[in-house]
Amino acid sequence: MRFTLVLACVGFIVSQLSTTSADDWPEFRGKGRLGVWNETGLLETFPSTGLKIRWRTPVKAGYAGPAIANGRVFVTDWEPTQGMRGIERAMALDEKTGRILWVQQWEANYAGIQWEVGPGATPTVDGDRVYVLGRTGVLSALRVDSGEILWRKNYSDDYGVDRMKWGFDWGFASAPLVDEERLISLVGGSPNARVVAFNKMTGEEIWRALTSDEDLGVAQPIIIEAGGARQLIIWNPEEIAALDPTTGNLFWRQPYAVGGAMTVAVPVQIGSQLFFSTFYDGPMMLTLNQDRPGASVAWKGTSNSEIQTDGLHAVLATPIVDGGYIYGICSYGQLRCLNANTGERIWETQDATIERRRWVSGFMVRNGNRVLISNDRGELIISKLSPSGYDEISRTQLIMPTSPPGNRRELRNVSWVHPGYANKHVYTRNDKEIIALSMDAADYN
Repeated sequence: MRFTLVLACVGFIVSQLSTTSADDWPEFRGKGRLGVWNETGLLETFPSTGLKIRWRTPVKAGYAGPAIANGRVFVTDWEPTQGMRGIERAMALDEKTGRILWVQQWEANYAGIQWEVGPGATPTVDGDRVYVLGRTGVLSALRVDSGEILWRKNYSDDYGVDRMKWGFDWGFASAPLVDEERLISLVGGSPNARVVAFNKMTGEEIWRALTSDEDLGVAQPIIIEAGGARQLIIWNPEEIAALDPTTGNLFWRQPYAVGGAMTVAVPVQIGSQLFFSTFYDGPMMLTLNQDRPGASVAWKGTSNSEIQTDGLHAVLATPIVDGGYIYGICSYGQLRCLNANTGERIWETQDATIERRRWVSGFMVRNGNRVLISNDRGELIISKLSPSGYDEISRTQLIMPTSPPGNRRELRNVSWVHPGYANKHVYTRNDKEIIALSMDAADYN
């Protein structure tokens, strides 16, 4: 495999780097993967002319959203060269101007991958390093300032991963997770290397865990605290497993088979509970033991249909939980509210997504008492959600959708990329460009 580094800015001053601040968005769904933007001083409503575009920079195809940290925006893309063969790239852009600072690229063969439209894993930034996982299983640790490869792994070569054995080959779309000195990643290797913890500085394997007898899926690893322990949650297409993130030892497992290996929505912890939702098989709430690591089923949806849904069958978007209620977007675009204690549906609306079709979705981020919804029409919505209903405050066009929608009928293209929110700006991309738009209220006075 050939790797190429292209420096776009010779002599860039390293001292321009700063440590990651609370305003940054250093990984998928922001700091801690919580889907929360804590910034204030933002617009209350959108102007009729739309948001001011700070900059726009051309990129190629990709599903992976951006990470923003250390004065840089990190993004990945893919360009086919012959058939399903092409070039994947990781890029660092100047956060203020969008200027490309460096590009790191490598060859990738997308043969067999479902929805072969570029990388799917958001880069993970940790200090002076950014970790990038390509769609075919190339993991790279790169210097933030220069793009230099510090270490890399190829899951096919190094761990014997054979994607052709998977019933549903979504490629690799699980963003690596930094935990102290470890970088934790879903690998799908053998023997017993479904998940691997690497030394984040050297790439040396620290531990491996779980068999890879089933499809890998696309779940994002997260760490929760419950039962007096930190627990690494790995959602496999057949079960949920909780591991000790230090050793990889198994704490507990809970069967939860999902159709199509669609372990997409991130599990959400609600105090002593942990909520899951998936496209075909619906929701499940676990009660976490408080005296020791363990879990039991509190309630579970009864439908395994994408159409006749009894609760919340999330497609792409991770639900949010507030005040004992769950808010999420169901299989055909219905924004729904559930009682977190029982799973009972309180209300639903089509207003946020508009179209009632398969795989209609949107990404939700909490900002104070508001919820920002970026739907797959490329729109951004400011809303308030409560048990009494959906209150839309304002809506604007964020970016033009460019991705193929599968069997969608109304929209010819969709936007399935989770934006990044940092330093009073929204950063989003499609298959042609990445743009930065201001949400700073001071810019509109």
